[in-house]
Amino acid sequence: MLQTAGAGRNTIEVLVEPAAGLPADRAVSRGEPLGPLHGVPVTIKDSLEVAGMRTTGGSTRWGHHVSTHDAESVARLKDAGAIVFGKSNMPPDARDWQTYNEVYGTTNNPWDPTRGPGGSSGGSAAAVDAGLTGLELGGDTAGSIRVPAHFCGVYGLRPSFGIVPRYGSVSGHAPGTLADFDMAVLGPLGRHADDLDLGLDVLAGADHDRAPAWRLELPSARASTLREFRVAAWLDDPFCPVDSELVAIMQAALEAVRAAGATVVDDKGPVGLDETMDLYQPLLMAQSGLVEPDESYARLVELAATEGTTGGFASDLTLRFRDWHALDERRQHSRRRWAEFFRDVDVLLCPVSPTAAFPHDQQPDPGWSVRTLRVDGTDRPYREMLTWMAPSSVNHLPAAVAPVGATREGLPVGIQVIAPYLHDRTAVRFVRCLAEVIGGFRRPPGF
Repeated sequence: MLQTAGAGRNTIEVLVEPAAGLPADRAVSRGEPLGPLHGVPVTIKDSLEVAGMRTTGGSTRWGHHVSTHDAESVARLKDAGAIVFGKSNMPPDARDWQTYNEVYGTTNNPWDPTRGPGGSSGGSAAAVDAGLTGLELGGDTAGSIRVPAHFCGVYGLRPSFGIVPRYGSVSGHAPGTLADFDMAVLGPLGRHADDLDLGLDVLAGADHDRAPAWRLELPSARASTLREFRVAAWLDDPFCPVDSELVAIMQAALEAVRAAGATVVDDKGPVGLDETMDLYQPLLMAQSGLVEPDESYARLVELAATEGTTGGFASDLTLRFRDWHALDERRQHSRRRWAEFFRDVDVLLCPVSPTAAFPHDQQPDPGWSVRTLRVDGTDRPYREMLTWMAPSSVNHLPAAVAPVGATREGLPVGIQVIAPYLHDRTAVRFVRCLAEVIGGFRRPPGF
């Protein structure tokens, strides 16, 4: 069934399935050891399998698929005592920064129902913000955790690539697929900064194939207080301009960090946005090509042959492995430059996107050539939603998002906190410290 929360038109919905018994209560009565999430009601992005529940990935291809097993990360939540009571909405195959599909319809932003909650984990962030769930499990390849967290005013963590098992995802996969996607991760969304730390504790670890021999021991946070942090700030860039209102809000948060004693430097990342996008976009498009049905992919191969040596949309979607490997080699050099950058700073602060939550725009446009973003009164290409997501994604870096304010229209604004590879606890610790200095964050009326 669909459960609704909110006041008047300010509503969102999440698919809810009846819980099977009350095992959490029975465990208490038997005096059994309790897990860190004991009895916490949680929802799961509909790209992840939950035994006994429908898992559609937002696609009519799997609209009637009922899972027979749990995704590995879902099982970890359950083993920690969480009660999975429902699934949250997403765009088809997790390929948009808006959340609507033919299976469950449109998800609204809790702050303004005329706007979307982001994507692809838009239902996840909306459910968290509306108080429908205590914790959420989302996914992120191109900002699918970070953008919804920013648009809905909640906390989100894109973990370092490879530390949270993704087996059991149907985003672009057939159910039961074992091969994984490059740059794709799973991570937690919560209403409080501490929820990210807890979610990371539960979710991170070697997957079931490696568990007999591998252990994951993430390093402790590099600093405990803001006074100890070395912070770089990259709050705007002419390559992808950010709305000035968002920049001002992030700047105010940065000044609060500086006032708390942190060492702050205005320093862009070691690889510019133009160079990063030149690397990230073809890698991402090659991955997107895996989602295409066989017939559609065959047409793309034919089209790619006509695009010539300069390439194009079809050529990127059908990238040859030799060319992918050359891009991956460039990526490894980029990652080395980022590792050197993080010798002198602990975290990098940057925008999540050029805008706050934008109005619903459901124009059928798989190439994103028609949709636009409004930035300081000027229409910008919709694809620029990718740009500030790219440094973390392509370099496999952890990135947390924290709400830091609201626009004049009352829309949340988040800031992205990027940390060195495998230093997820550093990003999470900084977010916790930031929450302490900027104070609480108001909720929408009616929630």
